[in-house]
Amino acid sequence: MFLHVGADVVVSLKRVVAIFDLKSSQTAEATRAFITMAHQNKTVTDIAGGEAKSLVLTDSEIYLSPISSLTLMKRADFLNSDLMLDLDASSN
Repeated sequence: MFLHVGADVVVSLKRVVAIFDLKSSQTAEATRAFITMAHQNKTVTDIAGGEAKSLVLTDSEIYLSPISSLTLMKRADFLNSDLMLDLDASSN
């Protein structure tokens, strides 16, 4: 299966390691350092055009996506239906 992460980019789900909410993940110093290091190593692809909502970590690259992490996880079917019901209920 494949995951559309934004723009014209599709990634094999086998390669996806993690999907992070960029806003909340940037609060951790270790995460900011990791993203900075990845930028320096040129392994970051910004497909969000400067308005990234999520970070998709793969086995070889990082994508900054304009699509929310929750939407990406739904697309990837990372979340089971019980958890999705809990998340939907808490957002109301």
